[in-house]
Amino acid sequence: MLFLKNYAWPWALARAGILGMNRRNHSYISRYNPRRLYPLVDDKLKTKRIAMAAGVAVPELIGIIREQHQVSRFSEMVKDRPGFCIKPARGSGGRGIAVIVRHQEGFYYKPSGRPETIQDLERHISNILAGLFSLGGKPDTAIVENLIHFDDVFAGYSFEGVPDTRVIIFRGFPVMAMMRLSTAASGGKANLHQGAVGVGLCLRTGRALRAVQFNRPVRRHPDTGLDLHALRVPGWDTLLRLAASCYEMSGLGYIGTDLVLDKQHGPLLLELNARPGLSIQIANGRGLLPSLSAVEEFGDTALNVARRIEFAQKRFGVFEP
Repeated sequence: MLFLKNYAWPWALARAGILGMNRRNHSYISRYNPRRLYPLVDDKLKTKRIAMAAGVAVPELIGIIREQHQVSRFSEMVKDRPGFCIKPARGSGGRGIAVIVRHQEGFYYKPSGRPETIQDLERHISNILAGLFSLGGKPDTAIVENLIHFDDVFAGYSFEGVPDTRVIIFRGFPVMAMMRLSTAASGGKANLHQGAVGVGLCLRTGRALRAVQFNRPVRRHPDTGLDLHALRVPGWDTLLRLAASCYEMSGLGYIGTDLVLDKQHGPLLLELNARPGLSIQIANGRGLLPSLSAVEEFGDTALNVARRIEFAQKRFGVFEP
């Protein structure tokens, strides 16, 4: 079992099969992800549209706000929605996402219970349009989506946020997966660098292998106390099929697929990432390189989704915690 310290010799990382940023960028992202396709995943609205065209399930779209003069229509857009989510189309790292779980008597409540006024939300949307949260600070579009109600099996595993599953897909093959659980330290966000918990998942069963926070092993959720090693994702094969099918949908060879399990609609695709981070290796306690090399050596990308998953589960899916 790999344990990453704050500092490690390069030879030790190489022996452990750790994929570094330079090699990821040069050997995988640049080689397998055509630049012309980046806009399809850097813009969440474009991702949603190609997903819907491909029959891939996504959260329901309530509305789109592109111009400042449309902001005044927002209250009418959500008046019949008890909960919703506002996202910048070209945001990254969870920045600019505002989740509202209920509204009453003129106030809109976040998962923390903090109330917001319609003026607060309109100001937030204006900031999105101005590019405050977008890549490169360019003017952006605000997306309003239906609120996700995550499956009850995950109750207590996440603090004020929706638990999501990241699956790395290489040439259509799932090669590594983890669940990201928000904490008080992460401010309800699912970003590991902000303090969320990462739980490595077995590709064969969807069960937890180990868990980390701030790159250190943890056994229990820091806020709820639940045993993280007891976590298991229901409907795992369905979720993997959804993730693997994003290869054909996007045309990208090396992607991170972020999915959530909704209690009513099942697995939904939240977004795609053409430059997925490397912390998934820490959550799983092993490096990505052996799995990536095995897919390259296998070479057959003409297999259908089911056969690719079967290959991945047999080769990469049995790891003891």
